[in-house]
Amino acid sequence: MTDFDSSNVVFAFTEEQTAKLTGVSRNQLKSWDRSGFFTPSFADEDRRLSYSRTYSFRDLVCIQVIHELRNNARVSMQHLREVREKLDHLGDELWSKTTLYVLNRKVVFDNPETRRREEVVSCQGVLNVPLQVVRRNLQKKIELMWERDSNTIGMVAKKRNIAHNQTVIAGTRIPVSIVLEFLEAGYSAEQIIREYPVLTKRDVEAVAEFDRVA
Repeated sequence: MTDFDSSNVVFAFTEEQTAKLTGVSRNQLKSWDRSGFFTPSFADEDRRLSYSRTYSFRDLVCIQVIHELRNNARVSMQHLREVREKLDHLGDELWSKTTLYVLNRKVVFDNPETRRREEVVSCQGVLNVPLQVVRRNLQKKIELMWERDSNTIGMVAKKRNIAHNQTVIAGTRIPVSIVLEFLEAGYSAEQIIREYPVLTKRDVEAVAEFDRVA
């Protein structure tokens, strides 16, 4: 398996994959999106469409940090919304790059303007949320998710309750139709695999053959 490196490849994760990797339910993800609390990096204006919410690796890190604050540090959702509004100028970097702390269930950060550690909505600090640990844990989960049975490579399949009953690359939830769109747009097998590292050249060839005989 190729070593996972989130720094030089753009990864895209479905709503279902994001929920599985972060532990945050799909309903919660949808609720955060609707309220504007957290919107995925790749989102279609019509959220009723399939795959209208697609998350980047940075999104997953943000969601995992929020999840840690909610469930382990027991910070209320109301307070997190207040923090989000207070530090809105930081955008998603608030969750993905800012080192956060917790004191008495309140979020604290190192304020670069005052050079003091401050409770965001009032003033104090402690308990580090280890972002690097979050990143490493997510990377391990993603690597496990991408492991496939070698017997499924180079095959397509259609099963009930998988990707809304669409034909997918066997052993994955990636619809054949998405890979076909890349092929029709002139993408090479190597370029498609960079977008979906779980795929192989045999998978891409199987999709081309599936389209030819369909």
